[in-house]
Amino acid sequence: MVRVGGILKIAALVFAFLLAVFLAFQLLEINMDFNLNSVISRSMPANEASTKPLKYKCGMSKLCPAGHWAFKMASGAASVVGPRICLDDKLVMSGVRNNVGRGINIALINGKTGDLINTASFDMWGGDVAPLIKLVKEIEDGTIVMMASFDDAATKLNDEARKLIADLGSSIVSNLGFRDNWIFVGGKGIKTKSPFEQHIKNSAGTNKFEGWPEVLEMEGCVPQRQD
Repeated sequence: MVRVGGILKIAALVFAFLLAVFLAFQLLEINMDFNLNSVISRSMPANEASTKPLKYKCGMSKLCPAGHWAFKMASGAASVVGPRICLDDKLVMSGVRNNVGRGINIALINGKTGDLINTASFDMWGGDVAPLIKLVKEIEDGTIVMMASFDDAATKLNDEARKLIADLGSSIVSNLGFRDNWIFVGGKGIKTKSPFEQHIKNSAGTNKFEGWPEVLEMEGCVPQRQD
């Protein structure tokens, strides 16, 4: 007879497989939205394309005005699918690019040219907050800062790190908790709180996945630095 422990292990593996498949399909849906909508609309006949909603840079639903960078981003999904960050039709962070990790994922963008300066991820569960603090302190004025959570982005955050991120324009980081989902776009030298921020609490009563809240998505137009 198969032991009870063996049956439980098989059941756990099946559950993990089904969750991974579900999240993979969700990632595929986001990926299609980011990258293929504009291609599809261009390939359709004119009369058919006219009946479909237009998609713009990064798969956005609207055209950004002159002097702005288009962006679209998504948080991680549970501990399985990493976050995605697109700016000006360029995918700057994703699992496919192999530059995301558990914790806080950061993309630094030149606010004047839109060029990617750096990407990094900081493990806020099993890692050290010191490298995150060092990076944020070294960000130059005028840099666009894009952040996305994956799995747990809060456990190792201390007061110093939270204040530094708040100074980039975040209104939520001071209350960010264990396994909350969070996405944010701010900037070094910003004088006001950023309008580009979303947050959902980790709550057993509302979580979409067992132990994690649903994926967050956000799009918008970030002003280019003019000076």
